[in-house]
Amino acid sequence: MADILTSPASPDRMVDARRGSGLAQRLNWLRAGVLGANDGIVSTAAVVVGVAGATTLTGPIVTAGAAAVVGGAISMALGEYVSVSSQRDSERNLVEIERQALAADPHRELLDLARSYEARGISPATARRVAEELTARDPLDAQLRAKHNLDLDDVVSPWHAALASAVAFTIGAVLPMLAILLPPEPARVPVTFAVTLGALALTGTVASWIGGGSKPRAAARVVLGGGLALAATFLIGNLLGTTGLV
Repeated sequence: MADILTSPASPDRMVDARRGSGLAQRLNWLRAGVLGANDGIVSTAAVVVGVAGATTLTGPIVTAGAAAVVGGAISMALGEYVSVSSQRDSERNLVEIERQALAADPHRELLDLARSYEARGISPATARRVAEELTARDPLDAQLRAKHNLDLDDVVSPWHAALASAVAFTIGAVLPMLAILLPPEPARVPVTFAVTLGALALTGTVASWIGGGSKPRAAARVVLGGGLALAATFLIGNLLGTTGLV
């Protein structure tokens, strides 16, 4: 273990680290895409099923569904943009703090870096050597990785995150829209229920595969939640339709 820690970082090892970092980022994007699609499926299906419970006319269903898709996609994109922008601002602030600290007192930062490795159970001599070698290669990167677990290559763009979220939501929303519009009127709601719950089972399974959890449990959670949402909106729409309130 000590030999690994104290040996100079080889180009191959550096490439492997970058690849691992890139893989983690891609998995995060995939997870966000799956969750965005899941939201698109549930929210759009709930709207169109609720309207279908109140009326059999295609016009109101299409109007409500289209509004749900557009409004939901914009909302998801805006939320993701704000969230990632805040994260990026925080990361940039940490980078600037470490850059100023290195410029003001590089020796003290080297000692702090060595102490951070000592705190992880590495001997003082080895920790000092590791800190020196990493600092010699890239002092700012060494400080950010050790103190904040931050990789400059993993700082995401809020615009990319917003676009990915909106696209994933829209793709998910297409399924319930097609399910409610393509079948004949008597089969609209049952088909939409079946398609929606099947799609949710798939997204739950994929999300569990990404996270390494139990696939049946994850699928059951999202299917149960989606089923409750569809049932609630359909019953409310049906109640409003039969009472003549809409």
